[in-house]
Amino acid sequence: MKIKRLLFAILFLFILQNSLSAQDKLNIKFGKIAPEDFDLSKYKYDSGASAVIIADVGNTSFEGNSKGNFTLIFKRYTRIKILNKSGFDAATENIFLHKNSADEERVSDLKAVTYNLENGNIISTKLDEKSIFTDQLNRYYFAKKFTLPAVKEGSIIEVSYTIKSISGYYDYLRSWDFQGDYPCLWSEYQATIPQFFNYVVSTQGDQTFFVHTTERVGAFYSVHSSNGAGAADDVTSFSGNAFVSRWVKKDVPAMKEEAFTTTIRNHVSRIEFQLHYIQFGDENPRHDMMGNWFMASEKLLADEDFGGALNADNFWMDDDIKIITTGCKNNLEKIKKTYAYVRDNFTCTSHDAIYTLSPIKTVFKTKNGNVAAINLLLTAMLRHENISAEPLLLSTRDNGYPSDTYPLMERFNYVICAATDSDKTYYLDASQPLIGFNHLPTYCYNGNARVINKEKPYTVAIDADSLKEQSMTSVIIINDDKGHPAGNFQSIQGLYESYETRGKIKKKSEKEFLKDLQTAYGSDIKIDNLHIDSLSLLEYPVKISYDFDLGNDDADIIYFNPMMSENYKENPFKSADRKYPVEIPYIIDELYTCSMEIPKGYAVEELPKSSKVAYNEKEGYFEYLIQKNDLGIQMRVRLKLNKTVFLPDEYNTLRDFFAYVVKKEGEQIVFKKIK
Repeated sequence: MKIKRLLFAILFLFILQNSLSAQDKLNIKFGKIAPEDFDLSKYKYDSGASAVIIADVGNTSFEGNSKGNFTLIFKRYTRIKILNKSGFDAATENIFLHKNSADEERVSDLKAVTYNLENGNIISTKLDEKSIFTDQLNRYYFAKKFTLPAVKEGSIIEVSYTIKSISGYYDYLRSWDFQGDYPCLWSEYQATIPQFFNYVVSTQGDQTFFVHTTERVGAFYSVHSSNGAGAADDVTSFSGNAFVSRWVKKDVPAMKEEAFTTTIRNHVSRIEFQLHYIQFGDENPRHDMMGNWFMASEKLLADEDFGGALNADNFWMDDDIKIITTGCKNNLEKIKKTYAYVRDNFTCTSHDAIYTLSPIKTVFKTKNGNVAAINLLLTAMLRHENISAEPLLLSTRDNGYPSDTYPLMERFNYVICAATDSDKTYYLDASQPLIGFNHLPTYCYNGNARVINKEKPYTVAIDADSLKEQSMTSVIIINDDKGHPAGNFQSIQGLYESYETRGKIKKKSEKEFLKDLQTAYGSDIKIDNLHIDSLSLLEYPVKISYDFDLGNDDADIIYFNPMMSENYKENPFKSADRKYPVEIPYIIDELYTCSMEIPKGYAVEELPKSSKVAYNEKEGYFEYLIQKNDLGIQMRVRLKLNKTVFLPDEYNTLRDFFAYVVKKEGEQIVFKKIK
């Protein structure tokens, strides 16, 4: 009896082990589609989704090749169900690839099919190879792009391909995103890495996995190298171990981008790999691959598309710079004039580049180039005048956070100029025509940037907390000669609000700007005598003033919002919760005052109550002060936030804070006619 029980227990454990093993494997293969696969009702995902990723599976491995090194092989398979027209974007595929002077990554075994269920039958439509396009992104990156055919609501699409990296692309072991624009039922990545290659694995976002395993396996690799025509190849064999790591996530929610986010890429669940070193056995030397910023700076400064022209004589600039700097009494004036000349006379063709596409001499002649070309030209022009100027690498907010530790060039996408005079450094971006001296666009404020020089490449903190957007608005309302309320509006805009205003007027005109103001107020309020000061003085805030007439409202009761059009009309934080930080582009400090006479023939029936609400004690506050006296009504409203990043556990507090601001600023004064 005991033996039977033991055998039964062993059999039960065997069945259970096989059952659990089956559960952590994906039973889906390319081309194996049944009518029941179109029904996803048994799965749980966001009901508002426009597409669902049924499976997304990636695999990276190594094999020896005939060029004397290793080939990195990446395979990917994806199956997606399109739920509605908003999900058609999921049918467009971009396969991003690397290249260098010796070789480029290559795509093979590409298969892409659309399946539609019609009258119980599955109709498949294959991608035509002629529909695959190549897009050259920059000197090191290109993409294969295509859109699957015959896609409609309810379609299932499948894509499968292999990428082979032959010429030493070991440092481009593919990262993996478990989250994206659409919910994913199964996301899996496996990497088989020989023991010779040591990678640093970095993670972000939620790191809770359905499966996460690493096991050591035996491995054997043969590398062939040619000795020339007719000669036999040399064969080098490597045996040892490889490490197989596997990550699986199930029922992964979509990551939706909300207001005040640098980029959603900073917060999705992902893993990525950086090659640390290569060592073929303990008896051989270790080759460090990550390097350091001294090595990276030296390489960049020697590159003809980055620093090659910075230290040259550049005698061809002589005559032009003499004209540009005429009348300058010191180096600071030279910096300002040179910066203004480049900013006002050159057109930026791309704001995403750290390498030039043509020599800076050509850029100077054609008066256009990408952001790297324009700001490297500015750097060279300042150096021509013996002014300390160095290029500074950064990553824009939509590009994601740069690496603080390692010189990972793919993390950077922008170059500005750091010019120093009298121990003060000025950060200059001449690619933006409406930005003032020593000001940068908000998208540049994204954490640490790196000054590139041979002696001491150093980190510069360029973060949003260093920006203060301060605005002041004043409204005065009086009764005119006829007893009708009329007034004057004056606003000193913040630095970036001024930038936006200049952009709007440049794109349209002051007349159209006035028209848009009138539209915002509606037909009840008439505005006139618009004046805009400091429009061309980019270092100063824009000042806007205009007169307005509140009209002749003879109603028994008048409802009036003293905030005019300056109030927050809705809460910018709409979601009930948030899984990643709120990232405001600058510190906010907004002041609004209003002084008004009580409309003739009326009395105040209701007046909003004054209040002051602190946000987390010293991190900000909202102040709403209003009072009535013999002269009329006086009001002062101030909103102040002393930081720019709010963590997820602060979100509800921030959301409630702004909900109160919206409610309070929406309150009205009630005037009642005196009988």
